[in-house]
Amino acid sequence: MPRIAIVGSCITRDLWPIRGGGAEALLYVSRTSLPGLLGTPVAHFAPFEDLPGDLHQHEHKALVADIHKTALRGLLAYRPTHIIFDFIDERFDLLTVGGALASNSGEMVRSGYRTQEAFGPARMISRLSEACERMWLEAADEFAAVVRGTPLARATLILHSARWADRQRRPNGRLAPIRNVEIVGGQSAVIADYNALLDRQEAAFAARMPAMTRIDADAFRFADSEHRWGLSPFHYIPEYYDEVRRQLVAVDGLEDAFSDRLAAPSVPAG
Repeated sequence: MPRIAIVGSCITRDLWPIRGGGAEALLYVSRTSLPGLLGTPVAHFAPFEDLPGDLHQHEHKALVADIHKTALRGLLAYRPTHIIFDFIDERFDLLTVGGALASNSGEMVRSGYRTQEAFGPARMISRLSEACERMWLEAADEFAAVVRGTPLARATLILHSARWADRQRRPNGRLAPIRNVEIVGGQSAVIADYNALLDRQEAAFAARMPAMTRIDADAFRFADSEHRWGLSPFHYIPEYYDEVRRQLVAVDGLEDAFSDRLAAPSVPAG
């Protein structure tokens, strides 16, 4: 059985609960950014004993890991046979406080943690700023060195290449534009700007990392208006997940990564 680590988002994680049966032997690192993953913990932060706001346990766990910087240590200890990367979560602005970084994710906003004294002096770094992009590229250099210098070098590396959908498929099968897109808390977003950022991030990451297998289901990049998590540019139609899964099971060692059978091939939406 492969030991799969996902450093990414729900677009990869959802291959298991939505399209692939049980999530056996999975490590999921989410709601972080490369600069934050490699950074120092936020000093004097103390998580609440009870779940804050409306967060679920897995959401809170990911948030605290981003603040305490435990995710990389967990990844190294897990010794995965395969690591799947996607950069959809690299959309949130970054909070900087005392030299530490944390993603200003929806979970961060909903948790109320920003009212803690630990985040009192925090300032925001725009995700689309030149400063944030420089930090990300420096972190990509550092992460590539970590991979080469640790047991992660023995893992099969996979890049799930993904972009935001700019069209949704409605229940009647027709396609329509996606409008009024937000990052978090009313922060509006232009889809093309974030897709251009993903273009640059993926190219830079691939240039720095050891060889990676690239997975791409762009032919099915349409948002699902009836997705279980709601309409979003990265909550795709079922055929998208089927195609990604089809490509994954062709990777050496992932033939048995899913506990159910693959459906018949699909065709791209028109």
